[in-house]
Amino acid sequence: MSMSAPTKDQTLSTEPQPTDPVVSAQTELTRDLTNTFKLLSDETRLKILLYLSQERELHVRALCDRLRQSQPAVSHHLAMMRSAGVVEARREGKHNFYHILPGRFQRLLELAFDALPHDDHRIRFSDFEISYRPPVKPR
Repeated sequence: MSMSAPTKDQTLSTEPQPTDPVVSAQTELTRDLTNTFKLLSDETRLKILLYLSQERELHVRALCDRLRQSQPAVSHHLAMMRSAGVVEARREGKHNFYHILPGRFQRLLELAFDALPHDDHRIRFSDFEISYRPPVKPR
């Protein structure tokens, strides 16, 4: 009995193919969280989110001044965040104003903080902490 290598059409996959909608949703959520945390693992992008959360909206030049970085560098970070659905731009004259897209980013924060083993909505690091207060839902 001879065995041959699989052809292109017979590729083997070690990952289960999600047919169950719940498994598919969990796989998508895991992928979204992984991509979001990779995106946010950069200090500059975290600072951009901090500034945008404090000011609601800033133009690129204001972010460059606060970050002490060049316009191309800041624009690169913003483009990555925009393609990930974390921020959105609004053009006014020659300036692009950026703001956080609350829906998707808020859902990802809620999922991350809900996964903590306690009700304290803070993640502590050696020299800073991240806290999250879910918005109050209207009655």
